[in-house]
Amino acid sequence: MIFKKRSDHLLPNPHLFCIFAVRLRIEMRSLAFFLLIFIGFSAKAQHDPSDQMDSANWDVIGGVKIKTVKPTETYAIYNPAIQKYESKAFELSGYIVPIKDGMKQTKFMLSTLPINQCFYCGKNGVPIMVLVEMAEPIKFTYQPITVKGTLKLNKGNAMNNPPVELISSKLL
Repeated sequence: MIFKKRSDHLLPNPHLFCIFAVRLRIEMRSLAFFLLIFIGFSAKAQHDPSDQMDSANWDVIGGVKIKTVKPTETYAIYNPAIQKYESKAFELSGYIVPIKDGMKQTKFMLSTLPINQCFYCGKNGVPIMVLVEMAEPIKFTYQPITVKGTLKLNKGNAMNNPPVELISSKLL
């Protein structure tokens, strides 16, 4: 009990108040410590503009718009610039973002930013990504790679399939 009953009056229990004050002080110190750590790490999690992949082909893919019909249903809107490459050879350079664990990758996302950069920090937001299916497995690397494959545009619900894929791809 926080209050002791003495005759007809309720008086504060000094022992419980002391325990409460000590706990509050420890919690405040812990909170301050974690806030300082968080602020320190967040200051370093910015995009390095020199790592951003930039090419005419990424610009073509960046022109794809997404239309949300309902929360579980979205569709890609393809402009003429990307439609002319459908089912044709297409080359992209970028960074591997694995879908599954392992050093050998056959199906992964190719991104304009390296995986070790925070996608949700800085002004760039989430980078453009394309699903890549390799003809043969390649070794995972943090370095940029260049692949060439057949461009596939998925017309169905983008919640189930990525809007843009490179299939039967080869490492260049």
